[in-house]
Amino acid sequence: MQLAAHELHDLNELTMSCVNSITSMAYMLDHVQDPEFKSILEKHFAYHVRDYNMKVEFLNAAQGAKEELPRFQIDGNLSDYTQSNIQQYPPLEPRTSVQDMDDREMVTAYLLTLKRAGREYAWAAMEAANPEVRGFLETAFMMSSAHAYEVWQFMVKKGYYPLEKADAAMASKIGSMYRIVPEDQPRVSGLASRYRVTVQGNSQSMYQQ
Repeated sequence: MQLAAHELHDLNELTMSCVNSITSMAYMLDHVQDPEFKSILEKHFAYHVRDYNMKVEFLNAAQGAKEELPRFQIDGNLSDYTQSNIQQYPPLEPRTSVQDMDDREMVTAYLLTLKRAGREYAWAAMEAANPEVRGFLETAFMMSSAHAYEVWQFMVKKGYYPLEKADAAMASKIGSMYRIVPEDQPRVSGLASRYRVTVQGNSQSMYQQ
């Protein structure tokens, strides 16, 4: 596939990042102890391989990638999305000598890998000129986001990631600064109708595409 120079460099960086991700995940699959975390890794692994192969195809094949990544949905499974049910977070200190990583170290590394990859995909997508490459990068961002969200929820349940409610007074003070724009005013409703902008529905229908 003919690429613009910046697309070539972005794909190179993202492909190298995938080499790191897949290698790290392979290590984790062979060393993880927690069955839930292992199940998450097993579920994600093949998608990361397909993601890597698609980038290799974009870099090498005249027709680009032969397959696609699926569209990913976020799946919430916490009972409370504002506060952890852990009364005391387990203490953490970086080790300066490591033979084998423990589960907490591995899941932390995996989450941060997904977050970094997601930011890189989003940035590269905003710059991509080729619509096929741009669409792939957008889907890869959604994959990273969905996978990171699943891992984050696991960490919250284990007490590995702090989750606390925002101060109510602060939230009220900041929220009260903003006012709703009426969407039935002529300019908004007229342009929405002309360009078929979908603004109906609740947050579930908007975000769970």
